[in-house]
Amino acid sequence: MIHLRSLYDLQLPASAVSIGVFDGVHRGHRYLLHHLVEGAHRENLPAVVITFHPHPARVLGHQPDLKYLTLPEERAALLHALGVDVVVTCPFDQEMAARSALDFMELVKKHLGVRLLWIGYDFALGRGREGNSERLRQIGEKLGYTVHVVAAARDGEEVISSNRIREWLKQGQVAEAARALGRFYQVRGQVVRGDGRGRRIKVPTANLDYPEEKLIPGNGVYACIASVEGRRFAALTNIGFRPTFENQPPARPVMEAHLLDFDGDLYGRELTLEFIARIRLEQRFPSVEALVQQIARDIEAARRMLSEVSSSFGAETPPMERR
Repeated sequence: MIHLRSLYDLQLPASAVSIGVFDGVHRGHRYLLHHLVEGAHRENLPAVVITFHPHPARVLGHQPDLKYLTLPEERAALLHALGVDVVVTCPFDQEMAARSALDFMELVKKHLGVRLLWIGYDFALGRGREGNSERLRQIGEKLGYTVHVVAAARDGEEVISSNRIREWLKQGQVAEAARALGRFYQVRGQVVRGDGRGRRIKVPTANLDYPEEKLIPGNGVYACIASVEGRRFAALTNIGFRPTFENQPPARPVMEAHLLDFDGDLYGRELTLEFIARIRLEQRFPSVEALVQQIARDIEAARRMLSEVSSSFGAETPPMERR
């Protein structure tokens, strides 16, 4: 897997290129990237994706609090899995934002030898987004590359977009997000020590220290698949502020997962959660006993939902471990 952080680190004689943020690498992105990879390899060219971090919407102030569906390493891994040969994650700052489309494409030509450029139907780059498809074609005539524009991918009548997926996730609609992504939404982090309450009520949980920039689903209880060191388990995950226990809510939502068929120590390990469905909203219970009773019902609901997912996806979903 080739993942670079600057165009200046690469020198190719020729390539096929696509440019964009590609946050989420959702089904719309995958439709475009399929054309890129197929076209590149047909011409015996490497398929190169140029992406950016931070997100331009954050730098330019359009969405200063935007959270990411995929962080750079995660995004690069997804792109490589689709057949992309090289990913270049360029730093995006005010200097980059001020570049003209011609200036940027001259840089791409110099370092990548771009011959084919694949872009989405609404793509534009350069200062003031002046580098739309028509302008990029004009520049291509000068620099010696051809432009291919790919139409929007839709989910029913709606265009698939990263912003729409973010809204679904904020609302806890993880199944809708998964349909648009073409996979279950994932959050990865290190397991850290919590207050130990889960173990005291015989429902031990793994507290996940998730990245601050990563978008997490809205507060609630979810059926998840947890992966740790190549092993997969059904899991019940709570996201929120633990209102039954907390009088002073934490600064940010707590994400804690109960792995249903796991017995062992997870502290310090990397854990990945795939969000399958929301079971219910987070709520305050009148007593710990009432909470424990509800958790038992949640576990049964999670097992049922995850069993249905395994049956539906078959070989595409690796089996989970059971005691």
